[in-house]
Amino acid sequence: MVAADIARPESFPLSTGQHDLIQYAMTVAGLALFAHFLRAWNSAGEVGARYRPAVHASMAVSAVAALSYAYLVLEFDQGYTYVDGSHVPNAEALNTLTPRYMDWSVTVPLLMVEFLAVSGLVGARARSMRAALVGAAFLMIFTGYLGATVDGAGTDQAELLGWGIVSTAFYVLLHVLLLRVLRSSREAMGAQAYASYRNAAVLLLSAWGWYPIAYAISNWLPGAGWTTTVQVGFSFADVVAKVGFAVLVHKVAKLRTAEDVLAGEQAHPEEVWISSVKHSDGVQPVLKGVLPAAATRSEHEPGQR
Repeated sequence: MVAADIARPESFPLSTGQHDLIQYAMTVAGLALFAHFLRAWNSAGEVGARYRPAVHASMAVSAVAALSYAYLVLEFDQGYTYVDGSHVPNAEALNTLTPRYMDWSVTVPLLMVEFLAVSGLVGARARSMRAALVGAAFLMIFTGYLGATVDGAGTDQAELLGWGIVSTAFYVLLHVLLLRVLRSSREAMGAQAYASYRNAAVLLLSAWGWYPIAYAISNWLPGAGWTTTVQVGFSFADVVAKVGFAVLVHKVAKLRTAEDVLAGEQAHPEEVWISSVKHSDGVQPVLKGVLPAAATRSEHEPGQR
């Protein structure tokens, strides 16, 4: 028999204010993630080909997360029945929290790919670090999911504590690996790019700090108030970790693109501008077998063949 000594967060009736606040936070988070997806889709050309995988990973993160939030909003709307002035959870309410783990199982490893794509690591070293980061990120989420939902149906404190400790071990490992990538990238980029890269790491790790706190709150301090705090906190942390982080990584990608153009390491047809400051001119690639002077002349004389 399962030791059901605590109640799941989704099992508590909510007041109208608590219900509306959670619905508001979920809806705004989903819209913010969708808006970022559109922004990332249209900004891929702002960075050089070398750093474009970071934009592609960001697009995948925001697309998956936005779809996840669309599902969460629908399930949350259907998961509570209004009775005598309060919103009482029904069977669908179980789908208002645990699907987040499915979202995170995909998006958190992709965040690691995004972070590494603008780092200073290359070749075999980058591949091995990518495997370690993606593996640790997935296992951090999956082991937390086992404790929160699978073993003991999310109500057994021993299972929650045991899997919580395992998940925290991967959480600590991710911190170590990310800081190692950050330190190894310092000499590979300019001061301004590195400052933004460091800020992206700090922002991501700070946002992640909410998740183990929420895991503990929802399982050891249950109640409608804490359920509301956890749900709203998750929505806010997701926007910070996925949108705020992506904005900083995108800035790093643009700065590194400008550095490569100025160093003559790559061509980039667009000028690189950040906050109305021009960092590099547009440089057209040299066509194979065509002299630079001829390529320049053809640009000014488009009618000639």
